[in-house]
Formats: sequence, C-alpha cells, structure tokens
Amino acid sequence: MSSGTILVLNGPNLNLLGQRQPEIYGAETLADVEAACRTLAAELGFDLAFRQSNREYELIDWIHDARETARAIVINPAAFTHTSVAILDALNTFEGPVIEVHISNVHQREAFRHHSYVSQRADGIVVGCGTQGYELALQRVARLLG
Repeated sequence: MSSGTILVLNGPNLNLLGQRQPEIYGAETLADVEAACRTLAAELGFDLAFRQSNREYELIDWIHDARETARAIVINPAAFTHTSVAILDALNTFEGPVIEVHISNVHQREAFRHHSYVSQRADGIVVGCGTQGYELALQRVARLLG
C-alpha cells in the first residue's frame, strides 16, 4: 500500500542531463535519475510523480497541483533557484516537506549561484552529491513523513 505521492520537479536544462557539461553534472541522464528515484520510492512505500520543465509557469502550476496530490516535493529548480520569487511563493503555499536538490556544489561555483530563493522554504537542501542527491532527498522525505 502506498504512503502517498512524492513529486520530483526538475527545472530548466535538466532535460539535457548527461549531455550538458558532464564534467559538472555527470554522465547520467534525467531518465536514469527518474529510474533510480522510482525504484527507491517504491522501496520506501511511496508513489512518484517525476517532471521536468524549462518553463517557470509550468513548475508553478505543478506545485499548485501538488497541494492536492502530493505529500512532499523534491525540487531541483536549476537556474530558477537564483531568480524565481514566483517559485518560492508557490512553494510557500504547499504544506508538506520540500527538499531542494542541486547536483553540483553551487557554493564552489560562480557567486550568483550562492543564493537560493527556494532555500527559504526548503526543509532540507542536498548540494554537491551528484545525482545521488535525489535519492538522499527521497530518503529524507520518507523520514520526515514517518
């Protein structure tokens, strides 16, 4: 029996994971990440909704929908991390746990990547653990949801 749905959201350019700057983001594709997340979510007793968009409004709409359909959100907002007050505002309407994920260690990169609007809402942040960060985030969500 499922303990509910975890929504995993991926922001802009993550559709190119495995192709774009593999020296930073690794060789795994987003499909590889989704497969690993689906396996772990099932082991943890959760359903998984896994989505990616290059459109800010679409991510916001999915966050709004999650208010009725998901128990938690794992989000890699990608470049929207540093720019989107709108995504922060949408996340602030969601009552369940939110875990922010970044594949690279953003604190070792350009200064503009050091600030995250999403972190102001996140219940936890996984940074610099590669794509394993998604699995760590799912494990944290499972612990938070008990």
